[in-house]
Amino acid sequence: MAREGAGTTTGVLSASTADAGMPRLAIRGLSRDFHTRNGVVHAVQGIDLSIAHGEFVALIGRSGCGKTTLLRMIGGLLPPTDGSIEVDGRALWRDGQIDQSAVGMLGFVFQESNLFPWFSVLDNIALPMKLRGVSKRVRRSRAAEFADLVGLGDFTGSYPRELSGGMRQRAAIARALSTEPELLLMDEPFGALDALTRERMNLELQRIVLETSSTVVFVTHDIPEAVFLADRVVHMTPRPGRVRQILPAEFAKPRSVDLQTETAFNEIVRRLRHDIDEEE
Repeated sequence: MAREGAGTTTGVLSASTADAGMPRLAIRGLSRDFHTRNGVVHAVQGIDLSIAHGEFVALIGRSGCGKTTLLRMIGGLLPPTDGSIEVDGRALWRDGQIDQSAVGMLGFVFQESNLFPWFSVLDNIALPMKLRGVSKRVRRSRAAEFADLVGLGDFTGSYPRELSGGMRQRAAIARALSTEPELLLMDEPFGALDALTRERMNLELQRIVLETSSTVVFVTHDIPEAVFLADRVVHMTPRPGRVRQILPAEFAKPRSVDLQTETAFNEIVRRLRHDIDEEE
């Protein structure tokens, strides 16, 4: 189901095109310093991480530990001070300069949906394809497919102001997926939602990721959310942000909310909570 103007084919196609011997994301010795009036701040230091095709990895840690800084470097928004990032073997940064073709392999979802209020849901989803020169007929057809995927098929003509917070985030996810990125980056996408909506969105995200075979890096402060969604949870230390530990969450998918009552699930949550509290 290759599509016009999509560039590299990913998502539902990734199972047939992925190179099993190459990680989707490879991070080596990654560091980022910030120069302030009070001196140098070492935000992230010496990160090594490899993420496989179709894997869901959650980043957790205390506020200020560098989770978002790390995600912004992976997303091509912030150059690293040192180290390397490769997506499917392609260097994202070279001498502080971004490889724009590598950026095209990424999709980003922020805490705020950042939808254009004067565009309909369909046009918001189609926008990345329009910017890539995909024909109007094809991009609108594909946008409708992704609207259906996230459960917004009946709202393609609606505007962001007419949607709930959860629905706006669904539209943002559909927009990020519309170009079938090799890697989906999510920075606390459900942080502003109420607890019940957040729970529903976790179930929806799990369904979408399974249907598209997406590779995901997901930043959250919510430990149960991280364990529920992820294949592995990466715990980062307080500044400078380093990888303290990586815990597997080896539960069968799809997962139901009942998983959160199971002993094995809660043991992982308790361990992470204890270790993070220990850092005070």
